[in-house]
Amino acid sequence: MRKQSNPFAIVISAVAVFSLFACTSNAPTEQKKETTSMSEASSDPVQRGKYLVAAAACNDCHSPKNMTPQGPVPDTTKLLSGHPANSTLPPVDLKATKPGQWMLMAPDITAFVGPWGISYTANLTPDSATGIGAWPEESFIKAMRTGKHLGNPTGRDILPPMPWQYLSKLTDDDLKAIFAYLKSLPPIKNQVPQPVPPNQAGKK
Repeated sequence: MRKQSNPFAIVISAVAVFSLFACTSNAPTEQKKETTSMSEASSDPVQRGKYLVAAAACNDCHSPKNMTPQGPVPDTTKLLSGHPANSTLPPVDLKATKPGQWMLMAPDITAFVGPWGISYTANLTPDSATGIGAWPEESFIKAMRTGKHLGNPTGRDILPPMPWQYLSKLTDDDLKAIFAYLKSLPPIKNQVPQPVPPNQAGKK
């Protein structure tokens, strides 16, 4: 029997490719100068984490955007702070989000709608109340390994298009470096909304 492809994996791959070209390739020159070198990344966990976050294009989804003539570019004052709490999404057409149909994304690429409902990109800054400031390193690694929020086996799933399946292939040292870099960021208070289940996605 032929094994069917996983539609969520296709979605994740498509979003990753789109984001990489839509945001990263169009970023202003001054942002590109901030790229961490391989030599820096190999000697300092925080710099290695910065390098890995840039390579994985985490800002493309987890950072609010400024619209430029070249397209949406991450807002450098709100890097990795997740979907803005005060952002209002346009109405959702649920007919378009049934399995096999379309996936929708917010204009700044921080919220997504699909058969799973509505998912919002998390605040990854070390704010203790709204970000990962209270997370222990172990919980972060377990979350990336299992696709469960806070790494809790009975917790909610980390929803598409978050590519945790690919991040789970990183070594413990790589994930520790990413966590160290995230913890080094300025904390930004931003309470991201909870995911919305499919039967509630079309309601205001």
